[in-house]
Amino acid sequence: MSVPRPIRRRIRLRSVILSSSLVVVLIAAVITSAVTGQLAISPGDVVGSVLTWLGINTSLAPADPVISATLEVVRFPRIVMALSVGAALAVAGALMQAVFGNPLAEPGVVGVSSGAALGASTAIVFGISATGGGVALLAFVGGLGATLLVYAVARAGGRTEVVTLLLTGIAINAFAQAGLAFVLFLADTASREQIVFWQLGSLAGSVWSEVLIVLPVLVLGTVLAVLMAHRLDLLALGERNARHLGVDVEQLRIIAIVLVALLTGVAVAFAGIIAFVGLVVPHIIRMALGPSHRGLLIASAVGGGALLAIADLLTRTIVSGADLPIGMLTALVGGPFFFGLLYQQRRRSGGWA
Repeated sequence: MSVPRPIRRRIRLRSVILSSSLVVVLIAAVITSAVTGQLAISPGDVVGSVLTWLGINTSLAPADPVISATLEVVRFPRIVMALSVGAALAVAGALMQAVFGNPLAEPGVVGVSSGAALGASTAIVFGISATGGGVALLAFVGGLGATLLVYAVARAGGRTEVVTLLLTGIAINAFAQAGLAFVLFLADTASREQIVFWQLGSLAGSVWSEVLIVLPVLVLGTVLAVLMAHRLDLLALGERNARHLGVDVEQLRIIAIVLVALLTGVAVAFAGIIAFVGLVVPHIIRMALGPSHRGLLIASAVGGGALLAIADLLTRTIVSGADLPIGMLTALVGGPFFFGLLYQQRRRSGGWA
């Protein structure tokens, strides 16, 4: 049955308004992050530096070379890394919710982030992190293994049970934490400090060489996810209906799982464990836009980037002279939100089972 034209117009208008609002918030967060710090920088210097970086000659270019170096070497890489990691985690969360058919699914909640962090820390201890590629590769392998395990255990009778999903995530998180503790025991002092970084989550020290690994993976993963959006919409109707409509459900799930592991793994490899971004952002976007996955995935990428850019700004400004772990801040916000989702699910189903 086709959707009436007035309803389509209303949905399209709501999508345009939300997308525009997210873009405005993202731009505001980027400019605010760029001008905020120990060195005072004006918005004009930020705009001029960006235009100069793009090869456009302008009178807004900073006259002070210290300001130019600060923006290009310190602040811009960190901002772009925040946008990329936030977008990757949000898209991964939206994909995972589509695969499991459950709004409670999220890479951190079901142990994917912990599995990826275990892989990354193993790469650090055994010296496979010379260029960062080894860290990203093992983080991907760890995240993929955790995702496949969740998928295998949580499915029963052709559906995914919420309680089984959460309990499997708890078990994987516990196993990953035990593995991290063992790797921490084997590590030297320098490696131990890096492992603690994965556990806390931080964007401090981001450099362009790392950004150039995360950004292409984000673009590739998001494009592939958007191309699967129509099939994900059909999957939301139920596996049997999706099969009747020509969707290879198992192939779709496997591709989505690999994308989730790829996006989460590369994010964790360079930013550590940042929980709840993949849970909060897609859920809010879905409540605003509806269940259509094409708009959901694109808006989640923008919203995730904006959220993490704002969170990173807060970690640098809440305590003067200190750089708080960003994973701690997102957990403080996402924890109560996740509890609210659980309570809502309990009221709908009449119990926790």
